[in-house]
Amino acid sequence: MAINGSYASPVADAEYPRAFEAGTGGLLAQLYNGLNGYSLALICVLLLVAYDQFKYVWNKGSIVGPTWKMPFIGPFLSSVNPKMDEYKAKWASGELSCVSVFHKFVIIASSRDMARKVFNSPSFVKPCVVDVAYKLLRPSNWVFLDGRAHVDYRKGLNGLFTRQALETYLPGQEEVYEKYFAKFLDISQNENNGNPVPYMPVFRELMCAVSCRTFVGHYMSDAAVKKIADDYYKITAALELVNFPIIIPFTRTWYGKKAADMVLNEFSICAAKSKARMAAGGDITCIMDGWIKSMLESEKYRQKVAKGIVVDDSEKPAMLLRVFSDFEIAMTVFTFLFASQDATSSASTWLFQIMADRPELLDRVREENLAVRDGDRDQKFSMDILERMPYTRAVVKETLRYRPPVIMVPYVAKKSFPVTDSYTAPKGSMVIPSVWPALHDPEVYPQPDSFDPERWISGDAEKAVKNWLVFGTGPHYCLGQTYAQLNLMAMIGKASMHLNWKHHVTPLSEDIKVFATIFPMDDCPLVFSKRD
Repeated sequence: MAINGSYASPVADAEYPRAFEAGTGGLLAQLYNGLNGYSLALICVLLLVAYDQFKYVWNKGSIVGPTWKMPFIGPFLSSVNPKMDEYKAKWASGELSCVSVFHKFVIIASSRDMARKVFNSPSFVKPCVVDVAYKLLRPSNWVFLDGRAHVDYRKGLNGLFTRQALETYLPGQEEVYEKYFAKFLDISQNENNGNPVPYMPVFRELMCAVSCRTFVGHYMSDAAVKKIADDYYKITAALELVNFPIIIPFTRTWYGKKAADMVLNEFSICAAKSKARMAAGGDITCIMDGWIKSMLESEKYRQKVAKGIVVDDSEKPAMLLRVFSDFEIAMTVFTFLFASQDATSSASTWLFQIMADRPELLDRVREENLAVRDGDRDQKFSMDILERMPYTRAVVKETLRYRPPVIMVPYVAKKSFPVTDSYTAPKGSMVIPSVWPALHDPEVYPQPDSFDPERWISGDAEKAVKNWLVFGTGPHYCLGQTYAQLNLMAMIGKASMHLNWKHHVTPLSEDIKVFATIFPMDDCPLVFSKRD
């Protein structure tokens, strides 16, 4: 029989610790040794996905929204081609709802009161458009400024939209309309032999030309106006609500940036020309002239005061403005174009389509426009004429209510924003007041999906000022709202007297395409002919 001659306990056998190690530390070692680049990357991705989901759920809180977010991109793929029905469903889901796209958490304020609260909370939010807008419009653009810096611009811009100022711009606008109405006839009768073609792209070009003539007069050539009109589509595409947050070569944002740089350069050239002409005592013919003349008058007054010259109070400008650089002026005028181009293109497209589909309403517009001109359809625009056209005004206002060009206005939360007693929007989130629901509220606008200009004449629509959010409200309301409405009145009034047009109705004519603003899905196929 073999005898164990050692004094070691069998329990202390050297093999035992090895077995124990294999069962604990050995397991960790095996896991560590099994790691490679792919598994580490997978772990990192899973952790990022978990964080992305946690952050979304945390930001969502108690408001309506998807239970979970598609990792990282959210609903980006479905939002590349937004559907109006999807927006309506979102608005109907609750007065506050949310989505998260890439890194951006988006809160949608659907009800009138929630929308107004956002519009009227400048201490918590500011206009932001989309991330890439800062790169296209430039971070120092006045629309992105707050407080005194914003007021510094706005106090000089308010006077550019008075009744007297608006009258100054009318000849340039009428000149453009006459030119493009002739083009409408050429497209329909000569280029297409009386067959219908989509006119939405033509209306976009028309509105760009009207805007440029109003904003910068004849400092810009017709060729430059045409170039901007053609390329502005790229800017619109780059500034859609859902887009890549960075500029990548050969993407929509990249082409948009190149187009925006071209527009800014053209407007800078116009600013330099206007400064030279205004300094030489030229007459005001456009918005840029009016603003620059006020700057030069302010500077002249300051120089006299600095030299100790006694200046009579009557010579002191109503608003003392600093002299803005050519590029600062260009950036500001660019925001005017940005605010007007897509919105007026949308409104004019719907206006021509609606009038063609309702010839009895067009007849009333035509009769009114001839009456205020004493039967002379060639009489030129004037503020007096435009202000004596209540029915044409009602048609324009009903068009803007029935098919509001801007259905949502993006803002960004500068700090935590207590939107309600139970929900606070996190800092950095997009907070978007919606316009459409307030303008289609059946309690305010009976039968809101019917086009009825009479509601603005014999109805109570004019009293519903809280629902009239077409041009926003609060400190960032649209400066050009009176100009925009008068412009559309002038356009459709003149067209009614000089043109006939027919709408080729398709199954898509009443469907809505969302492209920054809203358009008929079929782009409004029309045929124009000359009215004798």
